[in-house]
Amino acid sequence: QMQLMESGGGSVQAGGSLRLSCAASEYSYCMAWFRQAPGKEREGVASINIGRGNRGGSTYYDDSVKDRFTISQDNAKRMVYLEMNGLKPEDTAMYYCAARRSYCSGLDADSYNYWGQGTQVTVSS
Repeated sequence: QMQLMESGGGSVQAGGSLRLSCAASEYSYCMAWFRQAPGKEREGVASINIGRGNRGGSTYYDDSVKDRFTISQDNAKRMVYLEMNGLKPEDTAMYYCAARRSYCSGLDADSYNYWGQGTQVTVSS
């Protein structure tokens, strides 16, 4: 059973930056970040195909974070990162790392097999 552990959340002011990290206990084909704000459904933020194959490194972003967030990987360390710049109050949420045992195909939460416990990001205006 793959285990995922997030870190790096915190509180920042609008316009600030945070870097989230996710450590995986095993290799997977695809990892992603999701977020869930109080009273709202979980939504996909970004995904990345893992490794160096034809699809390795390819990324996908939700429109709400495009040009502000960057997802990256360190495959040797089984780590995935989410660099968040230009944070807005509406980015406030619990952020979750997720993994699936097939290549990424969008940001449908139901297609991901493994989930971390989450790390809180709070952006004040």
